[in-house]
Amino acid sequence: MGGCETDMRRRDLLGILSGAAVALPLGVRPQPQVPLIGYLGSESPDLFETRLRSFRQGLSAVGYDEGRNVAIEYRWAEGHNERLPAMAADLVRHRITVIAAPASVAAALAAKSATSTVPIVFETGADPVALGLIVNLNRPSGNITGVTSLNAQVGPKRLELLHEIVPTATTFALLVNPTNPKNAEAATQDLQEAARQLGLQLHILNASTEGDFDTVFATLVELRVGGLVIANETFYSTRSKKLAELALRHSIPAIHQSR
Repeated sequence: MGGCETDMRRRDLLGILSGAAVALPLGVRPQPQVPLIGYLGSESPDLFETRLRSFRQGLSAVGYDEGRNVAIEYRWAEGHNERLPAMAADLVRHRITVIAAPASVAAALAAKSATSTVPIVFETGADPVALGLIVNLNRPSGNITGVTSLNAQVGPKRLELLHEIVPTATTFALLVNPTNPKNAEAATQDLQEAARQLGLQLHILNASTEGDFDTVFATLVELRVGGLVIANETFYSTRSKKLAELALRHSIPAIHQSR
């Protein structure tokens, strides 16, 4: 008896499905789901203009064009790294296919904390192993991978070059962003060791908003530093013109990864 009921239910289900199929207009087929990329930006679209252009060109080169066969959900922190964790969690709730976290250690770390299953692709100048993003360079493991230029590793060399330019100076400073703590800690440790080996005194100064810049340079003048090393940090890279203008105005030699 149970077998007959099962057969009847199976026939009923097949009838419903076949009826639904007949109800579809001729020529209409279910459309495949378009991949959805979550783009987690630590800055604003205008400051990421060149990166966005390159990102879209890269997608197009492998056959994906935004609005045609791939969609992108953008989240912009506008220079406020503390907003990134909530933004990363929001992207995960949107059931995205992959998260892109370019040019920002803070964005990559926020994405990693938000999900252990959605693939994440990052780009950074720092050592991703030391930052805790991946296990090792050969086999990143987990759901995260990316590209690193290891640009931050030449931070001590920047201090050495600056000292060669101002050989009589014994006091220098390093500018870091406290809202990107992993990156700031790594830069501080590297340059403090380099300063010790060179017999220099190194002051650590913080700036996480443009409003902090004037205070920083006023402090540099008071400390009579011989020069300023600006940490490898997206917030500073996107505001390099402002920092250069202040360095010129206060006659303070400065060195940074970007022109």
